[in-house]
Amino acid sequence: MEQLTHYDIKNKQQQFPITIVCDAIRTPENIGMCFRISESFGVQKIYFHENSPTTENRIVKKTARNTVNQIEHETYTDFNKLANQLKAEGNTIIGIEITDKSINIQDFNFKNKEKIVLLLGSERNGIENIDLVDCTIAIPMFGRNSSMNVIHSLAITLYEVTNQLTVSSQQNKKNEIR
Repeated sequence: MEQLTHYDIKNKQQQFPITIVCDAIRTPENIGMCFRISESFGVQKIYFHENSPTTENRIVKKTARNTVNQIEHETYTDFNKLANQLKAEGNTIIGIEITDKSINIQDFNFKNKEKIVLLLGSERNGIENIDLVDCTIAIPMFGRNSSMNVIHSLAITLYEVTNQLTVSSQQNKKNEIR
């Protein structure tokens, strides 16, 4: 067995109809990792709150590596205005949050959504205006802790979303061939 390097691996380079909105995330490492994870899973765009660390932040740059140059991103001032704009553009806003109405991530059907916005809440308070989301999803956990790092949640969610969309796309192609 031989371990492969970045130069040996040729990823598919696919983009999905997914936008990330970071609702007041304040930790530079989380901002940087948001770029890396989002780029790895073919996210189209990321929105950061104006009070979040910028891409000029030394820690954001170090953590994100070069992905800040590879994925479209923008800052916003008013979350309510952004949420309404994204909804008007045909997006379904899905909060990654534990609520009394959350659906377990593996039970949620991402395939029937044309454009997806994944909303991440702040590290301390979660999603501040939960009423603006169309639905919430939760990641089942089996330990004593009831939460995990916001970027770990994003990574798990992006894996599930892109897996469902990829499997659905492959099934559609097989049906077209028949």
